[in-house]
Amino acid sequence: MITMLIVLAPIVFSQDQEPENTSNDPTSFDNWIENSMKTFYERKDQIRQGEDVVLDDALAQAEKSSKVIKVRKDGTGDFKTVADAIASIPSGNKQRIILWIGPGEYAEKITVDKSKPFLTFYGSPENMPILSSHGASASVTVESDYFMAANIIFKNSAPETDGKGGGQGGEAAAMRISGDKAVFYSCNFTGSDKSLYDDKGRHLFKDCYIESTLNFISGNGKSLYMFTEIHSKAKTNALITSSTKEKENEDTGYCFVYCNFTGSGHIYLGQEWRAKGRVIFANADIGLQISPQGSSDGGKTTDEKTIYYAEYNCSGPGSCADKPPPYVRMLSDAEAQPFVSMTYVHGSTWLLPPPIL
Repeated sequence: MITMLIVLAPIVFSQDQEPENTSNDPTSFDNWIENSMKTFYERKDQIRQGEDVVLDDALAQAEKSSKVIKVRKDGTGDFKTVADAIASIPSGNKQRIILWIGPGEYAEKITVDKSKPFLTFYGSPENMPILSSHGASASVTVESDYFMAANIIFKNSAPETDGKGGGQGGEAAAMRISGDKAVFYSCNFTGSDKSLYDDKGRHLFKDCYIESTLNFISGNGKSLYMFTEIHSKAKTNALITSSTKEKENEDTGYCFVYCNFTGSGHIYLGQEWRAKGRVIFANADIGLQISPQGSSDGGKTTDEKTIYYAEYNCSGPGSCADKPPPYVRMLSDAEAQPFVSMTYVHGSTWLLPPPIL
């Protein structure tokens, strides 16, 4: 078996250097993001030399040397299937493992269990590989911490559902992410019901695309979605988010920053199964046909005080800014501050850019 060893320098924010967002002006916000990413790369040499490293200890050790495993359908790599490549990784792995997945569609159920942290799925941005399956469970399930994916299409090709099957998440999901500290760069998630099961843990989704016909994002993760398109192919009603938060003291929720909401159907931006959910839309372009209620609370009007559903500086016909329901909060600049930066997911100690292969 042929593998490659490479050394990747972790590139992160120092906790006391992370830029703050102090304006609701889009241009200022874009400049803030640009400066934030510039900070990643300017500090590369410092971190390579062991200076100013603020990564989690386990992650810092894992990133000192990385192993690349090639997955190619045509047999020119180390493995033909993603599942076989994952099986080759020992339990208790303590090293960054990059699965460099070649083009094509890999029709297989894939699971990364808790014993295999520090795993990266990497595909070419010009010819993104497709990880797909057909059925009620997720095409890809990740239970381990410190997972990363870049330029991957996650797909569940199960037929469209009428939404009457019930359940609490994961139906026809393209991806189920249950590990902590996971990041997705330029990935696509497509399915008919709950395309993305954002189950639990802290996650970042940047420059992604999420498509569904019924429910889009469900679960109880604490996740930041940035510059991501959420596209509806619904023919009737659909839900952008379905929070499963049960306890008010749980520090979870979804925040959408500079995301675009496009497509068809009669859309609710959220539904709170247990009336404790937290969903924030900041600087979002909501171009969908949104229900006048904005969010569906399932008729649980007595729980309005426990639902945290909020908007900040959103635009488009779907924004609730003109006539927000009683449980939809329109945030001020100060109230929006905790939700519009990577500090929302405590990213300064674990967020890394994608590898360059």
